Parts: sequence; structure tokens; C-alpha cells
Amino acid sequence: MAKFAANLSMLFTELDFVDRFAAAAKAGFTGVEYLFPYALTPEQIKQKLDDNQLTQVLFNLPAGDWEAGERGIAVDPNRREEFKAGVAQAITYAQVLGNSQINCLAGIVPQGVSTSEAHATFVENLRYAAQTLKQAGIRLVIEAINTRDIPGFFLNTTEQAKSVIQEVGSDNLFIQYDIYHMQIMEGDLAPTMSANIAQIAHVQLADNPGRHEPGTGEINYPFVLKHLDELGYQGWIGCEYKPKTTTLEGLDWLNLYR
Repeated sequence: MAKFAANLSMLFTELDFVDRFAAAAKAGFTGVEYLFPYALTPEQIKQKLDDNQLTQVLFNLPAGDWEAGERGIAVDPNRREEFKAGVAQAITYAQVLGNSQINCLAGIVPQGVSTSEAHATFVENLRYAAQTLKQAGIRLVIEAINTRDIPGFFLNTTEQAKSVIQEVGSDNLFIQYDIYHMQIMEGDLAPTMSANIAQIAHVQLADNPGRHEPGTGEINYPFVLKHLDELGYQGWIGCEYKPKTTTLEGLDWLNLYR
């Protein structure tokens, strides 16, 4: 049976970030993920994990200036060295925090950069990151994101992710399958997961529309989660949704699944 991780960038946001670890543990979560750890020292975060007996599941490589609207730099040919420095920084954090997976956000294609140039840059950067992370014992995942929430984002479908992985040619590059994003971009959730389960190393969820908790939208989550169990998925499922009211009030879906 899959394990659920609280995404602290989306859940318990009424609290300061450092206080969300305890709130996640109190709510029954055993793992956490979030966008980035870099605003704190790895030792500060490790203390919060240990204090609350939580597993660090996942975070992203540095992705540029998030507040300014950047959503990754892996497709920017002018920032290759910044990307490599970010890989090193992420490894430093992961080795302290104990997580064995890191996600690479492709990013929005910069103005003046062609699709073919962005693709070539992405493949080159992923080859470097996959090999470097492998040496550190960490898996690399990539995530397709819908073009409605992030217009211009480079990686948008499961098939595109599979094609990129094949071109990179590394045995240390996998799919982070976000059910919400893929419902918007391609639907056909169960057959897609069935066809690609060997390459899916991490799953995230939210319902659609609204990106709220399961049970608030059109996705049949009792079926989808049962299907993942039947496929033998043993990894983590990141709860990356915006609570419709509060995090705790919206956790009935998880209590029912358990």
C-alpha cells in the first residue's frame, strides 16, 4: 500500500514553515515533501524531521527566482552552470535530510530560446543531474505540468516525459506522476499509470477543478488509489493540493482510505 506525504508548501500554510512539520505529524502523516528546503539550513530541517519522526520524501532542485515567476531553469541554455551548482546544493541537503529522490522542474521556455534548443538543454542537464545524483545514491524524477496553471512550461505529458527519459539514456531518471496535472493534460489516468508503473517513482495528487483535496472534484480517487495499490505501487504519494477550507477539515478522504 502506498504511503502519503504532506506537501508542506500547500498544506498547513496558516503556520510558519517550521511549524508545519509538527502539524503534519499530528495529522497522521509519516512523510513530508515541499518545493524547496534552501531557505533553512539542512540541520534546521533535519531537527524538525527528527522531532516529529517524519521521513523526508522529496524536494525540487533549485528552480530560479520562484517569487519572480520562474519555474525551473533546466531548459535555459544560458544557465547551465547555475543548474549544475543547484544539483550540488540539492545533494548537500538530501544527504543530511535522508531523502533518496529529487525532482527537476523543467521550467518555462525563455524568450528567444527555440523549442529544439530548450529540449537539447534539458536533455544535457538531465544527463548530468542523473549521473551526479546516482553517484550520491539519489534518484532523479521529472514532472509533467499542465499548461493552464503554468503557461509555457516545457514538459507537459507522460509521453513527452518518457521520450525525454529514453533520450537521456540513464537508469537513474524516472517519472513523477502528478494525477492532477495529468487529468488536465491527458486524462486516461488508470491506463497511463498501468503502462508506465515501472518508470513512476513518485506520485502526487489533487482533485480537479480547483486543485483541492480528493473528493472535491471529478477524479474518482477511491478507484485511482485502489488501482495504484493493485499495480503494486509501494512509493510515496505527495498530497499537493490546496485545502478547500482548512487542511484538517479536508482530511476525511485520507481517513477513509486508511
